[in-house]
Amino acid sequence: MSISILGAGAFGTALAISLARNGQAITLWARDVKQAQDMQKMRENVKRLKGHPFPESLTIANDLSSATRSEILLLAVPMQQLTAFAEQHQTHLNHKTLVACCKGIDVKSGRGPVEILKTTISESWISILTGPSFANDIAQGLPTALTLAVDGETRGRDLQMKLSTDNLRLYLSLDPKGAELGGALKNIIAIASGAAIGAGLGESARAAIMTRGFSEMQRLAEALDARAETLFGLSGFGDLTLTCTSTQSRNYRYGLALGAGIGFDENTTVEGVATAKAVSNLAQNLKVDMPITAAINRVLAGETGLHEEMTTLLSRPLKKE
Repeated sequence: MSISILGAGAFGTALAISLARNGQAITLWARDVKQAQDMQKMRENVKRLKGHPFPESLTIANDLSSATRSEILLLAVPMQQLTAFAEQHQTHLNHKTLVACCKGIDVKSGRGPVEILKTTISESWISILTGPSFANDIAQGLPTALTLAVDGETRGRDLQMKLSTDNLRLYLSLDPKGAELGGALKNIIAIASGAAIGAGLGESARAAIMTRGFSEMQRLAEALDARAETLFGLSGFGDLTLTCTSTQSRNYRYGLALGAGIGFDENTTVEGVATAKAVSNLAQNLKVDMPITAAINRVLAGETGLHEEMTTLLSRPLKKE
């Protein structure tokens, strides 16, 4: 069964390299014509994932109609662009096996990637691939474990086999809602963790933020009828741990810059910024207590300062864990 990756960012490119490494024919679609031409000429993605040559079986495409001839389509487009992409290309995406490969919550609709695709592409089978991973590690061939969350175990096991590689080990989940929430919410906590370190508050403060942030993640998951236990797996706790402790994480690096009061590259996508806004609105509507998320959202919106929010968090009433 043929596979295409739609979106030639770092993660989409890394998935394409890993899947093509065993000789399987894989297509990587890039929206930008020049980027596609450069990748075809250089046989690597110099712009997004430099230093990782393409296997011979990896084909670069700029024509979406040809790329979407594959039966399995991995959608590695930025979260805040997913709705527009799905609406614009419904014809190409219908009657396919779609795998969302982005993390976050849409600011306008409050929906995650699975719900967006189910609402927009009614004639396709939809799943999500998420979990603790960095593009460089995957492209380099380093061992990485991810969650593939699906509706339907039999079909899910078949897809699990098709997308697993020598270095990419996929674990099956039957809770897409929980899996997508884990991948989205951990980005907010990663910004908060980075901000704590950047501001010089120390490792103990980061540990507290991670732990209490994880509780927030569970509370929202339960309110949205996801399985709380899903958050203890790769797509929740695993991704949270990686993202809150490594400078390879864009969200963590953004938090570091925020805490230190220095600038950050405006061309770098930081999904946690938009997700913080979307989740704060969602939590308020559902009456779910998420103080760390709310604090980070206020700081990002310029409503208050980081140290002011830290003081507020520390002065909250004492309670049981």
